[in-house]
Amino acid sequence: MQFSEMNAKMADGDGFIAALDQSGGSTPKALKGYGIEDDAWSSEEEMFGLIHEMRSRIISSDAFTGDKVIGAILFERTMDGQVGGVPTPSALIAKGIVPFIKIDKGLEDEAEGVQLMKPMPTLDALLERSKALGVFGTKERSVIHSANAEGIAKIVKQQFEIGLQVLSHGMMPIIEPEVNIKSETRAECDKILAAEILKNLEALPEGKQVMLKLSLPVVPGTFDALVSHPKVLRVVALSGGFSRSEACVELAKNTGIIASFSRALLSELRAQMSQAEFDGALAEAIDEIYTASTQKAEAAATA
Repeated sequence: MQFSEMNAKMADGDGFIAALDQSGGSTPKALKGYGIEDDAWSSEEEMFGLIHEMRSRIISSDAFTGDKVIGAILFERTMDGQVGGVPTPSALIAKGIVPFIKIDKGLEDEAEGVQLMKPMPTLDALLERSKALGVFGTKERSVIHSANAEGIAKIVKQQFEIGLQVLSHGMMPIIEPEVNIKSETRAECDKILAAEILKNLEALPEGKQVMLKLSLPVVPGTFDALVSHPKVLRVVALSGGFSRSEACVELAKNTGIIASFSRALLSELRAQMSQAEFDGALAEAIDEIYTASTQKAEAAATA
């Protein structure tokens, strides 16, 4: 797929984006959920080797195809690795799946109700390397904990600044200012966030587009103005700690938004499964998330 074909698939493709980008401190938890305990490795290299084996098994599965999974977000080490003897982005592209790379380096301590992204001094080099491997876009996450208008304005401003840097390399940014689903002011956070994103979209240069990855809103339809905005290629949703069934119910209420799930996609997979069991569990998860992403009325009615 060329960039234009990937862009078209992201704009109009039926399906969802798989988030295969757990990194750093979240890796042991991801492995434990997969049935691999902490005593299975003795070094960071061994730990990342095990998580790459898990991701390779997912990407190689017959259930994981571009028919329903239109994109996948990778951790840097996963991007640099291989699946079936070819670079991971190439393995995804061969299946009709658009590759993205997670670029943030973690979060600052909370201030003004939010956690900004840590500095990324080597971002330009990472973007050049990623694009050379055929990666279409990026994902960058920060977190909103409370309805502090000043803090939310800062988080969105930072996200769009990084987004412009990504766009300057000819890549597509997925802007992800996550709202903590445990926040006591979550509904108000959603409203403030939507308004701030709209402001920053208006300031985006003409002809440029971004993608948005947002927490599922408390009030369905809160992000409708973002879904229909001409400077937004696609809006995707994270599961944010909801179970798969909970996340799919909420997702199905929001027209025009597709999934970009991680834990909700992978929660039933185990290292000890036979290949048939693994493929079956993955196919079941993919089908449920695909339905909630693409068949809103039907999914909402049967939820």
